[in-house]
Amino acid sequence: GQWWSGLRRAFGDPVGIIGGGANDLQALTVTTYDSAWMQMPRIGNRFGLIIFDEVHHLPGPAYATAAEMSIAPFRLGLTATLERPDGAHERLERLVGPVVYRKEIGDLAGEFLSEYRTEVWPLPLTPEERAAYDEARATFRGFVDSRAMSLGGGGFQRFLREASRTADGRAALGAWRDSRRIAFGATEKLRALADILAKHRDDRVLVFTADNATVYEVSRRFLVPAITHRTEIRERRRILEAFSSGEVPVVVTSRVLNEGVDVPSAAVAVVLSGSATVREHVQRLGRILRRSEGKQAVLYELVAAESAEEGTSRRRREHDAWK
Repeated sequence: GQWWSGLRRAFGDPVGIIGGGANDLQALTVTTYDSAWMQMPRIGNRFGLIIFDEVHHLPGPAYATAAEMSIAPFRLGLTATLERPDGAHERLERLVGPVVYRKEIGDLAGEFLSEYRTEVWPLPLTPEERAAYDEARATFRGFVDSRAMSLGGGGFQRFLREASRTADGRAALGAWRDSRRIAFGATEKLRALADILAKHRDDRVLVFTADNATVYEVSRRFLVPAITHRTEIRERRRILEAFSSGEVPVVVTSRVLNEGVDVPSAAVAVVLSGSATVREHVQRLGRILRRSEGKQAVLYELVAAESAEEGTSRRRREHDAWK
């Protein structure tokens, strides 16, 4: 999509594309990681330069074969979020080469990216939400503590395995899901979102959540279009075009727009919920940083106070962009 269009504009020469039903091989060709690792036995000897966009995906077991089966002596990897939680980014030096140039978001703000600010809003649960949340967390923590589990590292995977074996475990897993649902869709978050949308009625706003249920609730309550993994590509394109033109000022999404989507008109992001990964948070910030004259981007992070979200928020802000 974006790479193919950009290369066509920049060079004017035919640009091939492999994937999504297309199989047009040219001297300059765009493909996806999914298509590349499957097609590389056939095309791996055809190119002298290979560019890996979003190169943090490359160390995955399947995708790495795309690099290993290519003879290209010249390789370039691009990413705004190099480090992976599993440490697999260390394989990139073998697959692509060493890091040769690095700039942090703060270094680029004002010249290549928009100036920006971030705000964290801790918001209380209602008394009813607090009672339900605390009960769910107590059930979850009781099971975890009874088995002396640590949830760091691979501990959560152990919890999932243990939880599947007993009725108590399944109840604990259900309680964990309930606690997340309560925090994700907290009443005060939706009230705060209404205030933010009113404040930024003249801006383009992206609203991010961690779950589809909250996406659809925001879409229903505020009458704004939603994009999830279930949204067909044609409909997704139509929504983003309407967003870019200003016909639609607000779009709510789960994780679909975290990466690989160009939305230069966006100036405001609201994070209602998300994972603890630094990468996801930086990617969401990146959606609003396309520079334009006089623009100051702002990212609001709405956090359920006195909940597990506070720790999640701290961990995902461990990046120079928030320092």
